[in-house]
Amino acid sequence: MQRPETRYARCGDVTIAYQVVGDGPTDLLYAQGWLSNVEYAWESPEYARFLTGLSRFSRLIFFDKRGTGMSDRNVGFPTLEQRTEDINAVLDAVGSKQAALFGVSEGGNMTSLFAATYPERVSALVLYGCFARSKWAADYPWGRTDEEIEKYVASLLDNWGRPFDLDDGAPSVAGDPVVQSWFAAYLRFSASPHAAELIDRLNYEIDIRAILPAIHVPSLVLHRAGDRWRAVDEGRYLAEHIPGAEFRLLPGDDHVPFYGDQDELIGQVEEFVTGTRTTAKPERALMTLLMTDIVDSTKTLSAVGDERWRSILEQLDFNVSRRVAALGGQKIKHTGDGYLLTFAGPTPAIECAKALARDAKSLGLALRTGVHIGECERRGDDLSGLAVHLTARIMAEAAPNAILASRTVKDLAVGSGLDFTLLGHREMKGIPEGWELYALAG
Repeated sequence: MQRPETRYARCGDVTIAYQVVGDGPTDLLYAQGWLSNVEYAWESPEYARFLTGLSRFSRLIFFDKRGTGMSDRNVGFPTLEQRTEDINAVLDAVGSKQAALFGVSEGGNMTSLFAATYPERVSALVLYGCFARSKWAADYPWGRTDEEIEKYVASLLDNWGRPFDLDDGAPSVAGDPVVQSWFAAYLRFSASPHAAELIDRLNYEIDIRAILPAIHVPSLVLHRAGDRWRAVDEGRYLAEHIPGAEFRLLPGDDHVPFYGDQDELIGQVEEFVTGTRTTAKPERALMTLLMTDIVDSTKTLSAVGDERWRSILEQLDFNVSRRVAALGGQKIKHTGDGYLLTFAGPTPAIECAKALARDAKSLGLALRTGVHIGECERRGDDLSGLAVHLTARIMAEAAPNAILASRTVKDLAVGSGLDFTLLGHREMKGIPEGWELYALAG
């Protein structure tokens, strides 16, 4: 989709960056947690899909709170009341008379206060991974002590520029180098080290327990069961003290909302806000995946020139389409210098890999190829899931003209006459566990 335009709302002397996505009948204001950047968010495919999913049933309004992202920085130590006024300014700027509020993590503090203060502007309140207080107290045992917050801030400053605390914030993807790189950059684009420290110290002083009984709009509290950043009991506390609020516990360990099962989270928000759920769970199926890549493509291009290279790639694409069709497979996508293909089983996938290796050799090319069998999520014409990432890692381990397969492929190909040679146990970047890899013999 085309990325939305960043616009600005004025709140006193401060300007607040916001974006509007979608044109659904319900306005949904999304208050992001901790740090944010409304433009760099779209650089993450997971975050982009999350925002797009919310916009399918709403006119999605999201913003960078003062001091972060594309909004004015160097605004001192903003109070929770000032953040609440930022919501007012953004809703006024987009012409929204009433909106559902979706607060994530610390975004729940400002949306809760806004709902209590301006109930006429709020149709519903949804809180995810939120908390009422950050500081430890005898009657709120989930908070941090003064000593713990100082240790946390020191660690934040020492490690700023890296994917800070991703292991606890999103354990399901913490080992993925692509996610690590984006998350680290997202934090840098969102705030300076000093600004991040100020926000954490502000959050430490927040206590909204007194205003919870004053929230009189339909409210839903969502929390993932294994959340490491915010205890489940903090979500239950909110639901118990907001009149009429409903609490729903979701499976998963990720605090960051767009990692883990984001479709279930989006569906819960949609159902509560609109009364219906149209967000379908993605289709999952066991697939045999084949991924190829051209070895030294840049070097070959330099040697043969642009025109000849174009002709080679066109012929290779023709060969891929022909082979895949003949063996009952499907061409999922062209990955630049290679392909992601799927088949009903390992035998046709291996036969296709062998044929493509011969075809490439006739064109003066060498391929590296990886084959794996695993459960994938089908999203339109594309595939996602750990199996896709693992296939790519297996392919990257292959030597020129070699076809590597996982043990799953070898085990399910028993009786096919295919001969595999064990290469050993390999640790692959971004994959939680090592895998046994096999080379196709002959």
